[in-house]
Amino acid sequence: MAHSDVVGYEVHGAVALITIQRPEKLNAINKQVALDLQAAWQRFEASEERVAVLTGAGERAFSAGADINDLPELWRAMPGIGAPVEKPVIAATNGHCIGGAVVLVQLCDLCIAAQGTRFSYPEARMGFTGGMIAGLAGRIPHKVAMEMMLMARPMTAARAYEVGFVNAVVPDGAQVETALAWAAEMAEYAPLVLRTLKRFVNNDVLPKGPSERMALALRDLGVVQSSEDIEEGRAAFREKRPPRYKGR
Repeated sequence: MAHSDVVGYEVHGAVALITIQRPEKLNAINKQVALDLQAAWQRFEASEERVAVLTGAGERAFSAGADINDLPELWRAMPGIGAPVEKPVIAATNGHCIGGAVVLVQLCDLCIAAQGTRFSYPEARMGFTGGMIAGLAGRIPHKVAMEMMLMARPMTAARAYEVGFVNAVVPDGAQVETALAWAAEMAEYAPLVLRTLKRFVNNDVLPKGPSERMALALRDLGVVQSSEDIEEGRAAFREKRPPRYKGR
């Protein structure tokens, strides 16, 4: 993965620390951040690192979600959606966690939340949605998820812990250190077991909403549409010869 100014990737032993680095914009996810997060997930999945921690730079926000001034294809930023990720991912949140950033946490396997974290999904008030939040209703109690989606009310870290959206609430500033400690502990365990259990849960237990299924289809179709084989097929058609496909 090429160097990114907006998404950091640090290696801590067997743990990858992935950081959204736009603190001046509350770590809002613009087009470049989405692409660079997608590349970070691809790098992580292909690496020797066994667990990833996802966080945001600065003290004010984990992320304010999609940047409305530079709207991304948000699905690209999501672990397991923008790129296959069968290794465990832990979110470390603080401050504002808004809109698409809630979906980011939703798609992580665990979450360590600083006590000042505020989760909110204000899209109903703002008049738009990408729909991937629908999967939240399969991860926390239905009525609680609908309150977040339909009432657009912020949820405190303490409430998020009560309803099972986060695993632990820690003092502000301790979220990354705690998440790295959890990740280091997990990295000592059998990676095949971790991957298998995550795959079973994600593929056969957790429901996928229509936007999530659409994003997965777009990702898979994108592989075909950007392949060498599609260019070879067009060239063979133009040149009236049998194609020589390579499966890539």
